[in-house]
Amino acid sequence: MSTGDQSAGALREEILAEARLRGEEILRRAREQAATLLVRTQAEAETARRDRSSQARAEAAGRRERLLAAVPVETGRLRSARTEALLQSVHDEVRRRLLAREGFDYRETLVVLASEAVRQMAGEVFVVSLSPEDHAAFRAGLAEEIARRAGRSPLRVTLAEDAGVSGGGLVVRDADERQVWDNRLAVRLTRLWPDLRRQIAVQAGLVAGGSP
Repeated sequence: MSTGDQSAGALREEILAEARLRGEEILRRAREQAATLLVRTQAEAETARRDRSSQARAEAAGRRERLLAAVPVETGRLRSARTEALLQSVHDEVRRRLLAREGFDYRETLVVLASEAVRQMAGEVFVVSLSPEDHAAFRAGLAEEIARRAGRSPLRVTLAEDAGVSGGGLVVRDADERQVWDNRLAVRLTRLWPDLRRQIAVQAGLVAGGSP
């Protein structure tokens, strides 16, 4: 396993562990709120039941049923809202770490992102665009390493500075610019987030495995 894979795996496990802890807190609060709602409902229903008129009793019974029916709905709404807030906080933390290049080997990540794109694109000549800062810091040997990792031959990879590539990551184009693979970190997170969001929610116990 490469250093990049190990770093990404460690970051993923750390994020999942944090998500599990927050998930447990969501469940605990939802149960507490459900219990409070139920106690209040039962108290109100008991007060209404004591009304001696048959009409009042009928109305009280109807109200009690409506209130009891609302408990799981309200509990579900609260849990859903807290789950969404948790997932958004995980997304924001992941994005912060990516942009701060925290917890992973950034040069290795550039190699993996570029070679992955090249492997899946047609052609033999590719240009990898980096921010001016990344180009200055990592250009030595980077194109050769990307070509080697791509595992294709013949293959020619060149690097280019591009001020439009910001926030980390890179963009890969073929020689004619008919194919463009945007692997900037923030863009890639946006592209992968729907599936990552589902995996985090399932593994943190926030939703069942088959839930949308």
